[in-house]
Amino acid sequence: MNRIAPLALLALAAILPFAGVYPLFLTKCLTFALFAMAFNLFTGYVGLLSIGHASFFGMGAYIAGYTAKAWGLPTPIALLAGIAVATALGAAFGAIAIRRRGIYFAMITLALAQMVYFFCSQAPFTGAEDGLQNIPRGAAFGLPLGNDLVFYYFVLLLTVLAYLFIQAIISKPFGETLQAIRDNEPRAISLGYDVRSYKLVAFTISAAIAGLAGSLKAFALGVATLPDVHWTQSGNVILMCLLGGMGTSLGPIVGAVVVVLLENQLASLGVIRFGFFSIDFSTKAPIVIGIVFMLCVLLFRRGIVGELIALLSKRGVAAGAAQRHTN
Repeated sequence: MNRIAPLALLALAAILPFAGVYPLFLTKCLTFALFAMAFNLFTGYVGLLSIGHASFFGMGAYIAGYTAKAWGLPTPIALLAGIAVATALGAAFGAIAIRRRGIYFAMITLALAQMVYFFCSQAPFTGAEDGLQNIPRGAAFGLPLGNDLVFYYFVLLLTVLAYLFIQAIISKPFGETLQAIRDNEPRAISLGYDVRSYKLVAFTISAAIAGLAGSLKAFALGVATLPDVHWTQSGNVILMCLLGGMGTSLGPIVGAVVVVLLENQLASLGVIRFGFFSIDFSTKAPIVIGIVFMLCVLLFRRGIVGELIALLSKRGVAAGAAQRHTN
């Protein structure tokens, strides 16, 4: 499954535009999948809950959008600017918050994120309540990114590269140390590891990838708004990872696609009437998604991919036992 499932997902993503699925919708799914992968890299493999990742996502969107629109920077340079600011913000957040654990770490990241939110609501370059609009996509390496299909494959390429980068990190000694810190931090300290430095580096890398996701989202939809940097966006990415499977390589991708799909489908339902009772799903989508979240926590805590891996492992053990019994 470790090799077949990612390749199958990639093949599916490559052919979906030709099966009638809108490239812009698929691009939105990819940007949030990238955001969820960034969050999972830190929270899933280090074990600390960050409620401040919306800051990196939103600031990436604002900086990339503003530098492309107001300064006329080429799209790749604007993307790098968004990533650079998100990385610097992540390093600053990490240096402050990484000294604490558990709920204290989560609260510090939330407080810092709220400061960024209020800064964005007052800063002139963000457009305040109106947001930054009409962000041009431009071109990259000769590719006309204004074409939705071309831009989709551009984002798909960056998402695949980010996925491979994260897998390379996790499979190396650095990633194994992160998981050791998650599983038993006192033992990692007793073995001589500089735990704070490992956490800080992981947090900063995670922020950089979240900044890339936000930058791509701004170019995809042409806007960067305050909800991008609000703490509810952090809650959204937590839901994606929990629904798909926290700490798994494909879980965040699956969770992001499910949540974005739910939001789009519920919004398109509009008002549904049941006799004298009616409900407007275009505004009540968060309630339905919240119910899905509760069912996920109560019924399959390992998420969709986590439960699938557990099921396949159980069948593999049973098949091995049967084979030994036959021999």
